[in-house]
Amino acid sequence: MMLRLDHVQLAIPKRAEDLCRAFYAGLLGMREVPKPQALAKRGGLWLESGSVRIHLGIEEDFRPARKAHPAIAVADLDALARLLFQAGHEPAWDDAIPDVRRFYVQDPVGNRIEFMQG
Repeated sequence: MMLRLDHVQLAIPKRAEDLCRAFYAGLLGMREVPKPQALAKRGGLWLESGSVRIHLGIEEDFRPARKAHPAIAVADLDALARLLFQAGHEPAWDDAIPDVRRFYVQDPVGNRIEFMQG
């Protein structure tokens, strides 16, 4: 019945768009896509890279997602870990699942993101 996961939405606080844009678009290389006009007035960002789509929505009583998270498969996990570390986002490696290389990192507002070897 289900076809695919269209996007993941993460909450961000008011006026955090530029901070998050620098991380998701600048550092991770995602492309910002325009939001529909009816939604643009709410703030936030829509980003994509290939089939990965992340929507960042403003939440009045913002609290970062510290357990819930998207898991994104990447081509070169070690290169991404170095890039994130050099930018001040230290990867937390996790070997709890045998044969799966992965780490977690926090975005600039504290949301948990998992990256795994594709």
